[in-house]
Amino acid sequence: MTRTDQPTATRTTPRGKVLISGASIAGPALAFWLNRYGYAVTVVEKAGTLRSGGYPIDVRGTALDVVEKMGILPQLRDAHIDLRRLTFLDGDGSEVTSLHPHAVTGGVAGRDLEIRRGDLTDALYMAVRDDVEFLFNDSIDTLDQSDHGVDVTFRGGGSRTFDMVFGADGMHSRTREMLFGPEEQFHRYLGYCFAVFTMRNTLGLSHETVMWNTPGRAAAVYAVGDDDEVHAFLNFAQPEPPFDAFGNPEAQRDLLAKVFADAGWEVPGMLAALRAADDVFFDAVSQIRMPRWSSGRVALLGDAAYAPSFLTGQGSSLALVGAYMLAGSLADRDHAAGFAAYEHNTREFVTVNQEQAGEGDATLFPTTARALEQRNDMLCNLSAMPAAEGRPAHSALTLPEFMPMT
Repeated sequence: MTRTDQPTATRTTPRGKVLISGASIAGPALAFWLNRYGYAVTVVEKAGTLRSGGYPIDVRGTALDVVEKMGILPQLRDAHIDLRRLTFLDGDGSEVTSLHPHAVTGGVAGRDLEIRRGDLTDALYMAVRDDVEFLFNDSIDTLDQSDHGVDVTFRGGGSRTFDMVFGADGMHSRTREMLFGPEEQFHRYLGYCFAVFTMRNTLGLSHETVMWNTPGRAAAVYAVGDDDEVHAFLNFAQPEPPFDAFGNPEAQRDLLAKVFADAGWEVPGMLAALRAADDVFFDAVSQIRMPRWSSGRVALLGDAAYAPSFLTGQGSSLALVGAYMLAGSLADRDHAAGFAAYEHNTREFVTVNQEQAGEGDATLFPTTARALEQRNDMLCNLSAMPAAEGRPAHSALTLPEFMPMT
């Protein structure tokens, strides 16, 4: 693979040994850059292998500059999903409007990427697998910081000492819990829950999404190509997170069946497919907001530090940009100064993107009849407007050039 714009460390011995928890997006991206700056990198992942496939994700704005610098942009362009149409339906199944997805997402045609999550994780892994140690089917059990480093014990057995440890283990990060305490203090619930799963493409959809809405409920079917399967999506308003359903797949299915019991359109078939699906992902629509992202020799990035929620469409982009900024901040600084620089130079970009959830995106899922009517009027007006030129938040950070310590 051809890599471009990569710093080349001149050291013959590693600058230090670091451990990254999580091998989704933020973790391998951070591993890539830390390796380029001369660190010996180990990535631990609780899953037995990379999670292939998965629902589509977006890479936009500043994050595109990151993947270009990594040399994987051509590979991701080849994997781009050419979503051509987004159709909104009313409660009776009648069409409200049909428009290009960029009109809603603020994407830039011909530049921004939409790809299967697995295609991005595969590209990141391929870029680092020869230079980075991966420990699959394992996780961190304990962390013990001292002046000389971080002593780590693994659930699979054994212990090692690292100079720094990084938590890239998602919104429900165990690393964050060990470091800062329970998730509840950083969890900002946005009032919805959702489920995604795959089902048969019974509607014959191709390169399009169809979304049905009634107040407080949404059901969508997403066809990334001409495949026999589609991604199904169910979203509903819920005043408080249904804590009893988290970690209980049967309770999740029961809750969704109850919420959508009288729903029309194709929803009854979706609920039947939900019962049989073996890849259901259910969670609250939430953000993680923290006053600081590091403590001692341990730092967080991606969803573990600043999950923006799918309402922003910026989770993967924040993970990529955060990895670049964190590694670069450590290129010529010790951990204390590097972590401080990372937070100082990245937080504004994170904040402006998290705030997108309060600036129109949530209105796609109105909770009252009046709000649904207003949303439909807005969408009909969008269909008559030219394609969006991107949202300022997506490109609110210009990547600095970092130089490795020599």
